Amino acid sequence: MSLVPTRVDVPVTIDESLCIEGCTLCVDVCPLDSLAISDETGKAYMHVDECWYCGPCADRCPADAVTVNIPYLLR
Repeated sequence: MSLVPTRVDVPVTIDESLCIEGCTLCVDVCPLDSLAISDETGKAYMHVDECWYCGPCADRCPADAVTVNIPYLLR
């Protein structure tokens, strides 16, 4: 059986078209340091597959670029 080399569904998604370049607020408020700033784009992205679904990254984002995909069983 072949494996998928990259994960398609992540808990936190960043819309790069809405993300403000130079803004690091979502990265700063993440308690797990799951988010990071890309060296290539200067935008935030989820660099580890771990999330508490706490939501401050989405709540504090001034441009509404961050979405936390909370699984149905946790709602």
